[in-house]
Amino acid sequence: MKILYACSELFPLLKTGGLADVSAALPAALRAANADVRLVLPAFPAIQNGVDVTGPALALGFAGGPRVAQAAPGQSAPRLLPARVRVGGQPVYLIDAPALYARPGGPYHDAQGHEWPDNAERFALLGWAAACLALGADPAWRPEVLHAHDWHAGLAPLYARELARALGARPPASVFTIHNLAYQGLFPAHLLGALGLPPWVFAVDGLEFYGQISFMKAGIQYADAITTVSPRYAREIQTPEQGCGLDGLLRARAERLFGILNGVDDAVWNPAHDAFLAPEFAFDVDRLDGKARAKQALQQELGLQPRADALLFVAVSRLSEQKGLHLLPAVLDALCARGGQVAVLGSGDAAIEAALQQACAGHDGHAALRLGYDEALAHRLIAGGDVLLMPSRFEPCGLTQLYALRYGTLPLVHEVGGLADTVTDCALENLDDGSASGFVFHCFGTAGLDAAVRRAFALRRRAPEWAAVQRHAMQLRFEWAQAAQRYLELFSRFT
Repeated sequence: MKILYACSELFPLLKTGGLADVSAALPAALRAANADVRLVLPAFPAIQNGVDVTGPALALGFAGGPRVAQAAPGQSAPRLLPARVRVGGQPVYLIDAPALYARPGGPYHDAQGHEWPDNAERFALLGWAAACLALGADPAWRPEVLHAHDWHAGLAPLYARELARALGARPPASVFTIHNLAYQGLFPAHLLGALGLPPWVFAVDGLEFYGQISFMKAGIQYADAITTVSPRYAREIQTPEQGCGLDGLLRARAERLFGILNGVDDAVWNPAHDAFLAPEFAFDVDRLDGKARAKQALQQELGLQPRADALLFVAVSRLSEQKGLHLLPAVLDALCARGGQVAVLGSGDAAIEAALQQACAGHDGHAALRLGYDEALAHRLIAGGDVLLMPSRFEPCGLTQLYALRYGTLPLVHEVGGLADTVTDCALENLDDGSASGFVFHCFGTAGLDAAVRRAFALRRRAPEWAAVQRHAMQLRFEWAQAAQRYLELFSRFT
């Protein structure tokens, strides 16, 4: 099966969140299942620097689409560069449009954290390029399935339908995956013409969303099938509480909405041979001494007291209201008073950053905060921690808790989305039957988080039970091969 995978980021070349990890692992798992998968991505500098171009440039090849798909005065038209990622050899098409993508800062924001003012056009071009490839822009390769990811590629299914209509051709099957419904790609209605979209799509049963254009709604409305990254999240987004205003549409399309749980890339996240850990820190379920050494080294690196008996809570997260770490300052005093330690890596909301800085500053030797993102430090935190803090208000799937389970770092999570699908609380009945793998609280808030923290301390004082839960967690497997098989079965239903 030939599958075109449209996305905006790809680990290890460009990563702002879990989407990049999925875009690296899922295509690889599909290839292992004998699918022919190629990615189409904007030629952001970080991505372009990590690939080798393998053939002559291709024209997008069709009239229409967003205005930026045509040649601007004094500039060449955007084109497609066939290439291969240097690490792993994944075939990709890069959308070569320097005026849109060759910029400092991040893929979505400038260096000051402001959204690029032309994001609508920049990511409409991603959708249009995907549609052109889906309809034959590369005469040597034409996909049977167009798989678009998150709002950045949300226009791809609509563009493919409209282009196929104009050509009198059959469009490929289209699948749209929602990684986080809260980020919808909303833009002013007056851009409809610039995006090359017909007036009739700006309607309640189209992509109109409270007077704006919604790229996310377009993907949901026009794809043949919709997936989310966990079964529970697929149910939750059909409710007003988590539907972000799109719950009615998602309920209307419920027969075409599927939850497929993400997996763990064992080549990247495996404590027995983690490229980001020193050899003496390697460990597995039968040999945990390396984890103890990793904890000791982490404490030294972060300026924490070198105490093996301290219960070390770690967090690797975007700092936003969604992720729940704004609750941490309120429980930090009690956590440290019980003999615990905290280490946080992340960045995001300035108010949350400031609150965490102030809280940690009052607990020298017991709390450490590193602002920004550092992939190697993320691995060291997961390897050396005892408990992962992931108290998300909502969580489509979450990958960090899956990594933590693999490393015997017991997740402490709010009972939502993929967190509820993957972590089993250390309640007595679950300890008794051996299914416990972490700490789950039900009511979002400081009280719920504090109660779960206290349960973590209580379990740690019961060393044999802690070790049993740790071993069970490390033996759990969330395999991309299983997810890939489910995607292939889904693709086959619509081709």
